[in-house]
Amino acid sequence: MSHTIAEYIWIDGHEPTKGLRSKAKIITGPVNRLEDLPDWGFDGSSTEQAEGHASDCRLKPVRFVRDPFRGGDHVLVMCEVFTEDGRVHPSNTRARLREVSSAYADHEPWFGIEQEYTLFQDGRPLGWPEHGYPGPQGPYYCAVGARNIYGRELVEAHLQACLDAGLRIAGINAEVMPSQWEFQVGPLGPLDAGDELWLARWMLHRLGEELDIEVSLSPKPVKGDWNGAGAHTNFSTKAMRAPGGIRVIEEACQKLGRTHEAHIKAYGYRNGDRLTGKHETCDIHTFRYGASDRGASIRIPIATTDAQAGYLEDRRPAANMDPYLVARAIIETTCGNGFIA
Repeated sequence: MSHTIAEYIWIDGHEPTKGLRSKAKIITGPVNRLEDLPDWGFDGSSTEQAEGHASDCRLKPVRFVRDPFRGGDHVLVMCEVFTEDGRVHPSNTRARLREVSSAYADHEPWFGIEQEYTLFQDGRPLGWPEHGYPGPQGPYYCAVGARNIYGRELVEAHLQACLDAGLRIAGINAEVMPSQWEFQVGPLGPLDAGDELWLARWMLHRLGEELDIEVSLSPKPVKGDWNGAGAHTNFSTKAMRAPGGIRVIEEACQKLGRTHEAHIKAYGYRNGDRLTGKHETCDIHTFRYGASDRGASIRIPIATTDAQAGYLEDRRPAANMDPYLVARAIIETTCGNGFIA
């Protein structure tokens, strides 16, 4: 009888920024559908999700993909967390997004997320001098060459791992600060976008183990005149993508402006260190939108302006944001009656 190694992955209850946890289960036979993956459990007292006197939490598989590390028929399994008695755990932001996605399914929302991250080694950004700083920003964005690029080995391995797993990764590029990179996921529906971003993050950290490189999702990994790290979130609905959708996009931008403060609360810890009004950001206390404006809260891309339909880019989410929470906030605000953090 064959066996499948299933790596169960979940989001912990750590605050103010949740982390990823995982452990492996050996399953007899192949895994062809979710029903082949049993619910499991873990010690919630060790993940900030339970007290020691009642520490059991439940893991319920909601998505699985090929495991690019173990190969063969082994799988990575994204899970939701429930309490011992079967209630949705307070840390389970995916469950609330499930409800919202169902309620607004007729709007057909799509998300494309641009995940920026920074590579560290020996306590400093990868490739940076032991003392002092590299040259100022300018030659590093989408660059090539050993003097400009640090960490490509990990970045390329991550791209291949995502493709091998079957994730809908859309691209990669070096970012403005040296040793800072980005990958993009989507466009996908709300739950798929969140699942695939979390799985891609897990794979990035997992590859970092092999190369002894730390992956940071800090919104401002280096103080001073250096770019921060965001998770720009591209969003559209069926009406936005239809002819004349620019009107719907502008209405959505106005709604997002009215709920700016609530969104900022949900868009990542210490995001204010990044949203200063410099380095291609809008000040955290200001909201504005504009065509092709990378200094705005919401950018309307040139392709959208040209076609008078398409999508908007919310530039406010930080690199450490929870995509389930961000997707819910955007859907509830633009398709519903507003979002409360």
